[in-house]
Amino acid sequence: MPTRSDPESTHIGEFDSKSFLKQLTERPGVYRMYDDGGSVLYVGKARNLKKRVGSYFRKTGLAPKTEALVSKIASIEVTITGSETEALLLEQNLIKSLRPPYNILLRDDKSYPYIYLSSHDDYPSLTFRRGRTKKGGGTWFGPFPSSGAVKESLNILQKVFRIRSCNESYFRNRTRPCLQYQINRCTAPCVGYVTPEEYQQDIRHAAMFLEGKNPAIIHDLMNAMETASKSLEFEKAAAYRDQINHLRHVQEQQSVDGEGGDADVIAIAQDAGVVCIVVIIVRGGRVLGTKDYFPRYSIEQTEGELLSAFLGQYYFGGNTRREIPRDILVPVEVDGQELLAQALTESANRETRIRGNVRGERRRWLELAMTNARQTLLTHLASKETVFRRLLALRDLLELAETPSRMECFDISHSHGENTVASCVVFDENGPLKSDYRLYNIEGVTAGDDYAAMRQVLSRRYKRLVAGEGKRPDLVFIDGGKGQLNIAREVFEELEISDIPLIGVAKGVTRRAGMEQLIDAMTGDVFRAPADSPALHLIQHIRDESHRFAITGHRARRDKKRRQSTLEGIEGVGPKKRRDLIRYFGGIQELRKAGVDEMIKVPGISKSLADTIYAALHDE
Repeated sequence: MPTRSDPESTHIGEFDSKSFLKQLTERPGVYRMYDDGGSVLYVGKARNLKKRVGSYFRKTGLAPKTEALVSKIASIEVTITGSETEALLLEQNLIKSLRPPYNILLRDDKSYPYIYLSSHDDYPSLTFRRGRTKKGGGTWFGPFPSSGAVKESLNILQKVFRIRSCNESYFRNRTRPCLQYQINRCTAPCVGYVTPEEYQQDIRHAAMFLEGKNPAIIHDLMNAMETASKSLEFEKAAAYRDQINHLRHVQEQQSVDGEGGDADVIAIAQDAGVVCIVVIIVRGGRVLGTKDYFPRYSIEQTEGELLSAFLGQYYFGGNTRREIPRDILVPVEVDGQELLAQALTESANRETRIRGNVRGERRRWLELAMTNARQTLLTHLASKETVFRRLLALRDLLELAETPSRMECFDISHSHGENTVASCVVFDENGPLKSDYRLYNIEGVTAGDDYAAMRQVLSRRYKRLVAGEGKRPDLVFIDGGKGQLNIAREVFEELEISDIPLIGVAKGVTRRAGMEQLIDAMTGDVFRAPADSPALHLIQHIRDESHRFAITGHRARRDKKRRQSTLEGIEGVGPKKRRDLIRYFGGIQELRKAGVDEMIKVPGISKSLADTIYAALHDE
């Protein structure tokens, strides 16, 4: 979703692509490039956002037009989508509405490709159409993302179901079968070689494919594929596999062009003292655009209170009143929700609902907004300007002689004392330095003894430093209270390290974010930073990252199952489900391309399990 380098700050010099790409997702989506005046330069789509956006910042091989575009980039926003198909449709919507100077303007919606089933009583045809009309009756399937996919799929439909594709005049005047019959792509209804009943059965099957009501037919094709494979007819099995893949592609559900209706979809994410609110604008069932906001907030405000304040300002606070849709979708209950909905209803002169408990397509929109909010916040926190501003504040807070350029933080994770793991995360002037992260398996200590575990990891890390190995940090954080910090101080004294500041980060009495107590190991001073302090936000970010990395390492160690294939090792995916997934998609590559909504069509795959599989296949 929108990830803009820093919407509230002035961009200094050229765009910092390295910091931006560092936290960019590899999921499909749409990216928008802006100049220093905030005008859109270019809109594009990507199967893998990190790879696609990164290709613009290669040192060599760029076309002159691309070089000119890159030289003007001041910031980039991205919108994550559920699939590449959705990205393509959203890209077209944005180009049409924003008209970026570096894009070729696309055609209007009326020229989207469709598949048309004619209204002939006995022998209807299935044809490609550009644009939908109300003339002639018949049934329309679409719109679809590309003409190539539709034409290729029609070709497959003719191979599988042998349905005619000729026009009515040609059909009525045939006296003998045409070439399509000779190559097994038509059953020659024009000369009565197939009965109307048999032909209608093929039509029903084709319509089931295009409407997504296809489990029985796909099951038949999968059985045929397995039979051919067992008979060593591998070319035929591959053909069945390709047919399944093509037919799945053409009937792929597109959440960007899903069920009708107007809605503003609003999501919120918080981390390290920063709040990001994302708004997805949906009109007529189609995502038209997104916008992200970073409001200031008090530490005492809940997400419901934040959203309540935001909605009031968003719809009523500007000089120009915004369009109010029928539905406003939110992830949590909003403070004063009924009163706010009533005010919006009166302003719009029709009912407006604020809803959180939604299903179907609206649930997908809300999940998409939440994903984008998290990604936007992650990118904002990783931006070079944000990190530099926080480093300066940290230097002042801790009264350091110089701005720290390398910081390390340690945390311990275990389950009831078992499989204990210690983490060391590293931050520099660009944010997280993940190449220097380290996990330590803790051995030979009493189960659950966090002090002994902390002593072991610090001794192992800094003995190497004293021996001249590794890089020297300017500042070290310990995730814990005075007990853990005293252990760290003892280790430093034993190793005669006296020039590296040691700071403990304790949760405080209330254990709430923003109420952390900071402890200086050398002086014993205990102090707090203001909840809105950029320095505290940086400390929270470092502490949370060390905690996350420790838990990740602990879970990996605890998992006794070693991965034998891409699917093995995913919790909840046993041999039968792995087999069903491979059968349905025809291979691991097609499974990687599938979205969550396509995975849940496989028997036994729930929504939560599909989310887990998708994340595992995309390393999230």
